[in-house]
This record gives sequence, C-alpha cells and structure tokens, in this order.
Amino acid sequence: MFLDVVDLRDFYSSDLGHVIRPILAGHLRKLWPNVSGDRLAGLGFPTPYLGPFIGEADRTLALMPAAQGAVNWPAGGPSASALVCDDMLPLPDASIDRMLIVHALEMANDPAELLKEAWRVLSPGGRVLAVVPNRRGLWARVDTSPFGYGRPFSRGQITKLLRETSFSPTAWDEALYVMPVPRRRFLHASARWEAIGARLWPAFAGVILVEATKHLYHGVPVVRRVRSPAIRPVLLPAPAGLPSPHHGRSGG
Repeated sequence: MFLDVVDLRDFYSSDLGHVIRPILAGHLRKLWPNVSGDRLAGLGFPTPYLGPFIGEADRTLALMPAAQGAVNWPAGGPSASALVCDDMLPLPDASIDRMLIVHALEMANDPAELLKEAWRVLSPGGRVLAVVPNRRGLWARVDTSPFGYGRPFSRGQITKLLRETSFSPTAWDEALYVMPVPRRRFLHASARWEAIGARLWPAFAGVILVEATKHLYHGVPVVRRVRSPAIRPVLLPAPAGLPSPHHGRSGG
C-alpha cells in the first residue's frame, strides 16, 4: 500500500529527510553521470531526486501513483507532475529513455505489473534505476522513514523480479548506513557512518540501488510438443454373419 503523498513530503522536509536526500542523490548521480538529451520519468515519489536532472535531460516528468496522491512539481514554472495508475501509465510505447523508481516497487500491489508497464514505455535499450529498501538493512525494520514501509527486497529477489519482467541488471550500489533515527548526534555524523558502513558491512545498507536495461524482445515460453504417429492401427470388427479370420484355425 502506498504511503500518502503528504507523509512523503513531510519526511523529506524533516531533519532525517534532509540528511538522506543528498546521500541518495550522490549515489544516483554516480550510476547516471550523464542524462543529456534523454527523456526521463520518475515513478513513485521521485521529486526529491529529479531536480539535478532538470535542464540536462531533454524532458523530466514525475509520475505519482493515484493511491499515493500527487503534488505540484517543480515549485517554480509549469508543472511536470501527473497523477497516474502505476500499472497503466499515460505514455505511448517507447516514449522515454530512462525511468527512476523511488518509493514505488516496495509499495505496489503488483510490482511485476509496474515493471511491465515501465518496460512498455521505455525505448529499446532504455534503462530503469530502482531504489528499494534492503531486506537485511535496519531501515526496513523501523518506521521512521518511508523505507520502513511496504515490501523490502534482497538482491536475489529484485534480480528475479527484473528478469521476469524482461530487464537485465547492469549496475548495483548500496546506501544509507547512517542510523535511521532523527537524533542530531547521529545525523551530524552521517558522512562518517556512510564511509564506515560501506567498508565494513556493505550487505546491511538501508537501500539497494539497481540499474537494469530493457530487453528488446520478451521471452517466449517453450512448449514441448509430443508428435503423434502418422498412422495409427485400427481394429475393425468383423461384419455380421461372417466368421472371424482367426475362427476355426487349428494349431496343426
């Protein structure tokens, strides 16, 4: 179930939200260093991370699920946000080049349908970048952030989901080793926590970031067919009144 857009907006206005926003933005930029000329769409609640791409991408859209609600974005200028059904996006086939998915896959009723719709609207070779809570991480176990809601993933689970929906994972990253508590003494040391955690316990990051590329063609299930023999023997009954060909034969 999607969180309400007001709760998401309030979180990113909080002290904890102000800390994790630049951390995740830095990891996203590391995976996507250049989006020049690309058509970029964000799905879920991507607006805290789309801002740096405005002006670089050919166009930038924020698609917010109806179950969540939408806010106007960006704050200045014409709105580039829309209220959508996450499994029925109001975009033509192959109309965008990249999709950023944040606060969506773990909230969706059917994450596979969401990814299939992402596949449809991505151009051939298009790329999706998903940020999901890590099943092993502490952030998935507490409700002090949006990453503590919905369905967390392991690397194996998100890989399986991507492959089942015709995507191939191409790059990975982890983030959020800072404690998910809104205490200033932890927040002030966030950079130190990130550096220590990435070196000592990378498997226990708060979120997993994965980039995947769209397969041009969907896989087709293989159906094994058993060939029937060309000629089947048929036993015909003897006409009435006539003896059977085997009737009356003696053993001698």
